[in-house]
Amino acid sequence: MVNSDTRELLKECDQGVKMGIESIDSVAENTDDLNLSELLLKYRDLHEGLKDELEVILNERSLKGEEPKTIAKSMAAMKTGFKMMMEDSDRTVAELMTDGCHMGIKSLNKYLNEYKSAEPVAQDMAKKIISTEEDFEKDLRKYL
Repeated sequence: MVNSDTRELLKECDQGVKMGIESIDSVAENTDDLNLSELLLKYRDLHEGLKDELEVILNERSLKGEEPKTIAKSMAAMKTGFKMMMEDSDRTVAELMTDGCHMGIKSLNKYLNEYKSAEPVAQDMAKKIISTEEDFEKDLRKYL
């Protein structure tokens, strides 16, 4: 039987990775800079890989992943739409993605602290996602 901390941490990881993919998809078509487009594609692929890893971990524990909460998706879509309407630029795309990375890093660190009894595999997964988000955030800086 999987303990509740493991279940909850894996659920948050799964939702976060899926939210990251959706966020990248929502802005990818708005880039003019080929290098930024390639960067978004690179991190989308990395997020897909994380999602696949999570799916294996979840399946091994007879758990199901969860989609991001509707309210979070709606708020992100509204923010993206509003910011892109105000200024459709590569800088805006980088700002939106940087904000998303920061939110993911902050949330997963909070959940790591909250779910201290999670299995090491769940903690390692959260740390891997955090590291990916930190790298993404760093790589986006030149576009801000």
